[in-house]
Amino acid sequence: MDADTVPAPPDAPTPLPTREELNAELVDVPEPPEQPESPEPLGFEQVVSVALRHVRAKRGGDLVAVILVGSGSRRAITPHSDVDLIALVKGETDRHELVRVADRVIDIRYRGYQTVEEEISYSPRLPPLLRKGRLLFEHEGIGSKLIEKAQQRFRQGPPPAGINEQIRLKADCLHWLGKAEDMVDKPAAAQYLLMIFFEDFVSAFFRLRGFWLTAPVDVVRFLTSRDPAIGDLASRFLVAPTLTERLTLGRQLADLLFKDIPHPARID
Repeated sequence: MDADTVPAPPDAPTPLPTREELNAELVDVPEPPEQPESPEPLGFEQVVSVALRHVRAKRGGDLVAVILVGSGSRRAITPHSDVDLIALVKGETDRHELVRVADRVIDIRYRGYQTVEEEISYSPRLPPLLRKGRLLFEHEGIGSKLIEKAQQRFRQGPPPAGINEQIRLKADCLHWLGKAEDMVDKPAAAQYLLMIFFEDFVSAFFRLRGFWLTAPVDVVRFLTSRDPAIGDLASRFLVAPTLTERLTLGRQLADLLFKDIPHPARID
């Protein structure tokens, strides 16, 4: 047998393939398929349309009106604004639903329209909320009538706060402020309680001074325009760097707003 044809012993290493042999086995990589264009983000009006379809499909025949309120109705939309809807239905209901459309949160409040019509006469929140509402859907003109009634009620001014309500407003604010002072050893809890105090304080200011509630983004500016001293304290309260400073400013706010309002009567 020719020496060149002698087989390699069984334990001989397998020879490595050459570069040419490896390249010959390569398969052409196909071009990646063309990707579809990214969809354009939904605009605000498209989001509102989708939300309206959801409400109409969910409530069916008992839906009488859908009203857009909040920043959407005031044309003050920001990239993070919610879509606030009031869905008026037949009968009695008070339900709250949160859904999402694209990147927007849809805040839907389902209310009986007859109840809302009655509450407009005395509620401190409904007239300023509904008077600039944008009607998205209605049946038999019910939504238009409610918006018109809210506008009329707004022009009349809010109902005055009686002495019992004034005392209750003071007691509520002092309750949360006292709770915060009791929890100085738990700063996170105390800060949370102080924000509840501030929300109650703002509501009390509007009720005691006879003003309709305004949008949250305008609160400090409104306080300053009506009472510069309270507006200045409120601004400093919101940006106070320490818990101690915020507690001090909260106490000053309460003392200034409620100075002429008596404490609840003692019976001991």
